[in-house]
Amino acid sequence: MSAAQTSGNSKGSEWVRLQSSDGHSYLVKRKVAQASGTIRNMLDPESGYSEALSKICSINERGIILEKLVEYMSFKSHYESINTKEEIPVQEFMERIPPELVLELLLAADYQEIHEIMRIKVGH
Repeated sequence: MSAAQTSGNSKGSEWVRLQSSDGHSYLVKRKVAQASGTIRNMLDPESGYSEALSKICSINERGIILEKLVEYMSFKSHYESINTKEEIPVQEFMERIPPELVLELLLAADYQEIHEIMRIKVGH
């Protein structure tokens, strides 16, 4: 596919690669990745960040934490796409997170500007 063909795609159909600090890599739709304010800023063409051109974002988190962030961003994107008036059931998502990962996930979510995760009730 030529560069002209790929640049003609809508932003929502572009894919980006998120790489963890321990070498794990996740290919996700740009629309999903932009649930993170930090990643959204990295991918903004006007930001001047190299990630905007390469579409590869290095995330300074362990692979298991990045996996859970990607899982949540996908979860959020799904609920937003069905146009429901209900709030995204964050607690339902968090019930699947092992307790030993919760604190690290909360810190990562704060840094990545995924504020919905911050509203969870801890205590499995």
